[in-house]
Amino acid sequence: MIKLKFHPFSWTICVWFMSFSAFGQSLPSSQIYHSILQLRETKRVLYVAAHPDDENTRLIAYLANGEHAEVAYLSLTRGDGGQNLIGKELGIELGQIRTQELLKARQTDGGRQYFTRALDFGYSKDPTETLQNWEKEKVLADVVWAIRKFQPDIIITRFNTIPGVTHGHHTTSAILAGEAFDLAGKTTAYPQQLSYVKPWQPKRIFFNAYNFRGEFEPEEGKKYHAFEVGGYDPLLGKTYHQIAADSRTMHKSQGFGSTAGAGNAKDYIEQVGGEAYSNTPFDGVANRWEQLPGGKAILSQVDQLLKNFNFIQPDQNVPALLSLRKAILSLNSQESWVKEKLEKLDQVIFNALGLEYEYIARKEVGFPGEKIKTELVLTNPSKIEIGNVSFQVMESSQVVKSAKENLSITLPIEFIIPENSPFSQPYWLENPLDGALFSVSDQLRIGVPFSSQNIGGNLAFSIADQQFKLPVQLFYKHNDQVDGEIKQPFTIVPEVDLTVSKENVFLLSGADPTVTVTVNFKNQILDGNLDFEGLDSTQYRILSIEDIAFQKKRVFKVAFLPKTNGKKVITARFTTSFGKSYTQVTKQISYKHIPNLTYFSPAHINLIQADWKVSGEKIGYIPGAGDDVPGVLSALGYKVTMIGAEDYSVDYLSQFKAIVVGIRAYNTNSELAANQQILMGYVRAGGNLIVQYNTSSPLLTNQLGPYPFTIGRDRVTVQESPVEISSDSPIVKGPNQINQEDFKGWVQERGLYFASNPDAHYQQPFTMQDPGENPSQGALIHAQIERGNYVYTGISFFRQLHSGVPGAIKLFVNLIEQ
Repeated sequence: MIKLKFHPFSWTICVWFMSFSAFGQSLPSSQIYHSILQLRETKRVLYVAAHPDDENTRLIAYLANGEHAEVAYLSLTRGDGGQNLIGKELGIELGQIRTQELLKARQTDGGRQYFTRALDFGYSKDPTETLQNWEKEKVLADVVWAIRKFQPDIIITRFNTIPGVTHGHHTTSAILAGEAFDLAGKTTAYPQQLSYVKPWQPKRIFFNAYNFRGEFEPEEGKKYHAFEVGGYDPLLGKTYHQIAADSRTMHKSQGFGSTAGAGNAKDYIEQVGGEAYSNTPFDGVANRWEQLPGGKAILSQVDQLLKNFNFIQPDQNVPALLSLRKAILSLNSQESWVKEKLEKLDQVIFNALGLEYEYIARKEVGFPGEKIKTELVLTNPSKIEIGNVSFQVMESSQVVKSAKENLSITLPIEFIIPENSPFSQPYWLENPLDGALFSVSDQLRIGVPFSSQNIGGNLAFSIADQQFKLPVQLFYKHNDQVDGEIKQPFTIVPEVDLTVSKENVFLLSGADPTVTVTVNFKNQILDGNLDFEGLDSTQYRILSIEDIAFQKKRVFKVAFLPKTNGKKVITARFTTSFGKSYTQVTKQISYKHIPNLTYFSPAHINLIQADWKVSGEKIGYIPGAGDDVPGVLSALGYKVTMIGAEDYSVDYLSQFKAIVVGIRAYNTNSELAANQQILMGYVRAGGNLIVQYNTSSPLLTNQLGPYPFTIGRDRVTVQESPVEISSDSPIVKGPNQINQEDFKGWVQERGLYFASNPDAHYQQPFTMQDPGENPSQGALIHAQIERGNYVYTGISFFRQLHSGVPGAIKLFVNLIEQ
């Protein structure tokens, strides 16, 4: 066993600046050949849009694999403001999920991924509104940075610059791409970037013309080029349709599972700027190898390698690949694209050998100061010897061995995580938001798709007379009884963190004013005290303290005491006897299609005191796509029961004062749709049914209510927009009077997918509108039918209740109490 000592400063360098390789992965010889074709090609395309899932995966798949170009997708945002079809994560949590879904999509279609610092703050109707939220100069600087760093020959935008045609973020992405196209080549534009990159002027910029409702028809008088994107790639064994569908299906949180098209298909791009061309968008784009002294000889070697490629014994190609590598190294070029080609060539060599390597631990998390047992496992199945194998973790002594003929090397390594190690927080979440932008000050981090603080080491070895060195990330590896081998990134977490039983605590009659704060210790239970930042000690009482020794937990039960009506945000804090304070909650997001995500946030609690009348009776909740509404209702004092497939009978449902239908339930819950008539029977018998928003397509049933209405696309995106209130509505009157104060402090939006064309039986108590737009009354409709009550609402209660917006919670209470 190797026991390692670390120098703290060296560890910091490792954690922050190393870009780790995950693990070696063998490929079929046809894909190795495909990679060599990509080595030969040097043209580059930057695709620009606003959100994860905006990108045209079919065009990216074709350009990356059919044209063998380097293709990057620049998404202005991480999709934080969208909806979530697979769970209840919203906001920055959803942004992390969608970031990883984009990375999986790029792994599938062959592109690479970049971002700007822009926060997706929700739907925006035009670019003027968008740029009132984003600080234009910073987002524009990020787009210029992406162009200079990636050095594309052409840029393609997904959307055009015409306001009002689509989402304001979409239009803004095209506007900023056009402005950046003009600025990226000028030394006077964002000169601070030029310490890291040089000015770069792409040749042309295009708009990826489309018709989402059918085949696109080119317009007279405009300059188009059509790519045939329906072809078959025999080296990959797939059509570009198939690759694109697999890539698009990675956007699972948005419900974008896709079936591949078939046959010929064209994607059109319309030129909107840059040099004219005659034949293809790449006219005049020279192969970059030919521009380098000695580069033509490189091309000749690549061509010879392709001509003589051995598909049956791919390791027989290694001598020629090593010769090519030596020639590229002799160019001594500082061009970033040459360095990228060398990295790709190294991977081709490893793949030709069938080389496998992984650095693994037997646990998923560790804390600063903890001793971790790990091992590097390397296997070389080829007959070509890999010599001088060493693995260095900081200042450890090197272990030297050689491997060939399927010899597996295992190097056990034990180390202590340094005390000053940063936690595994996604880099863009390390600092508070800068308005509607993520605060990232390090220029080199801007645009990076994902980087948390990873542990790893340097793997070094020689093949023939050439030296190789690559960083390898530490992973937790285990076997799942159903899914088999599972690998997850090893993450660094605090030695002490907190969990709170609920994020919203209500001080009102009938609600439970208590919260459980659990202090979790990774090593041993420490002496200390719990208090709350932002709250005087006279406003709470600690009712009990219990240690659960075998779980290394200390559980505090706390009661909050009423003082003044209103909302107050407080933070739970545990301070040890030696003066160190902890306020962080460690959160993990886990879905099978992406890596586990760990991040940290303050242990905030919304303390809300009010005089509302709440009955605290039984509520049934029918789950939809996922939201936090049931938890808030329970915190208010209601007795919430989830309704499942076996519960649909009028007799059973009649016990509930109200039944609430979760968001997008009629899009996702087939049991609900199949039992719609039973729900209507519940209403007629005196029940109260509250249906939250659904999208218009796909609906599992078109009969959502007792009387006809349709789900439209009206929405109000400005959260401060005015609201007209009908004082005659029973929903407004009581049991808690609704007034204009109740529409202050909302988050992200008023609502979405409002009802349209409602039958005359429905009342519409609220009129809402965005600035400069026509008013809409479809935010909430309700009707009495026989003895019962029915509500459909597009108001975004799922956001407001989760965020502890008092007026929205009060209004939702009124819906329940009708």
